[in-house]
Amino acid sequence: MAKVKHEAAWYPLEPEETVLDGLLRQGVNVPHSCRAGACQSCLMRAVEGSVPPASQVGLKDTLRARNYFLACACKLPADAALEVAGVRELRIPASIVALESLSPDVLSVRLETATPLDYRAGQYVSLVRADGLARSYSLASLPREGTLELHVRLIPGGAMSGWLARDVRPGERVEIQGPAGDCFYVPGQPEAPLLLAGTGTGLAPLYGIVRDALEAGHTGPIHLLHGARDPGGLYLVDRLREWAAWHPNVHYWPSVLAGGGGDIQEGTLEALVLARLPKRPTGWRAFLCGNAEGVLSLRKKLFLAGFSLKDIHADAFLPSASPAGRVAGAA
Repeated sequence: MAKVKHEAAWYPLEPEETVLDGLLRQGVNVPHSCRAGACQSCLMRAVEGSVPPASQVGLKDTLRARNYFLACACKLPADAALEVAGVRELRIPASIVALESLSPDVLSVRLETATPLDYRAGQYVSLVRADGLARSYSLASLPREGTLELHVRLIPGGAMSGWLARDVRPGERVEIQGPAGDCFYVPGQPEAPLLLAGTGTGLAPLYGIVRDALEAGHTGPIHLLHGARDPGGLYLVDRLREWAAWHPNVHYWPSVLAGGGGDIQEGTLEALVLARLPKRPTGWRAFLCGNAEGVLSLRKKLFLAGFSLKDIHADAFLPSASPAGRVAGAA
C-alpha cells in the first residue's frame, strides 16, 4: 500500500487514491478547490520520493524542477512512499481592502498584497483563507493599479463566496497563491482582430485583457461578447458601453438566453460569436472564459471555423468540488 508522510505522520493511501483524497479522508487539512488539476490550489512539494509526471502537468518548469506537484492528480504506485511539504513559501500575505457589489450575484473584491505580485491581467490566483479554504478567481485588475481585483460569483451555500459577502470587512487577512493561467494579452500584432467571449464572471479576465490591450496600443478591432441567462446576470454594462463609445475599435455585445431587448441580444453566446466571424478569420486571436462546457465547445467551433489553436486562449471555470467528487470563479 502506498503511503504519504505529511508533518511527521504517515498516511496510507487506498489503491488508485490521490494524495489529496487520501490526506483529506484522514483529516489532514489541505487547501484545494477544483480537484481537476486546473486551479493549482493543492500544490505540494515532494521532499523524499518520486511523483508521477501526470501530477506535474501544467506546472511551470521552475516548479517542476523544485519537485512541486498537484496533490489532486498524484496517484502513487503500490508500496511507494512519498514525503511531502506544504507550499507556504509560494503564498503572499494579503488583506482585503474593498468590497463592492457589481450585481445581485457578483461581488468585486480588492486586495493589497504584502509584496508585489508579478502577473498579467486575465490570469487567476488562489485566494486562501486562514483555515486553509481555497478558491481560484481570475484577475480583472492591471498590475499598475496596485491592488488585485477579483469578481466573485455569489453562490447559495458557497463556502468562500458566502464568507466574503456576509462576514468579511476591510482589513481581513488572507493569502494569495499564483498566478497561473495562459489567458492574457501578449503585445505584438497590434492590428490583429481580438475576440473575447465569456459568460458570468468569465467577464473578469476579459475586462482586464481589454484594458491591457488598449494600454499596449492595440489598434485592431476588439470584439467583447458577454453572456448571461437573463439581463440580471449581466454586470458592468454601462462601463463597457462607455468603453465602446470612447474607443472606435472596441465593440461590446451583451447577450442573454431570454429577455433581451435594445442592444442586449438574445441567443446563446456561441451562436452570437459564430455569427460575427468572417468566413476566414485569419490572424484573429481569441480569449474564452466561463463555464467549462461552453468554453470547450466554443474553442472547438473556433478551430473548425479557421482559428489556429495557438491563437485560442481559454480558461474554463470549474466549480469547487466536494470531497466525494476548480478554476477561477468557484464558490
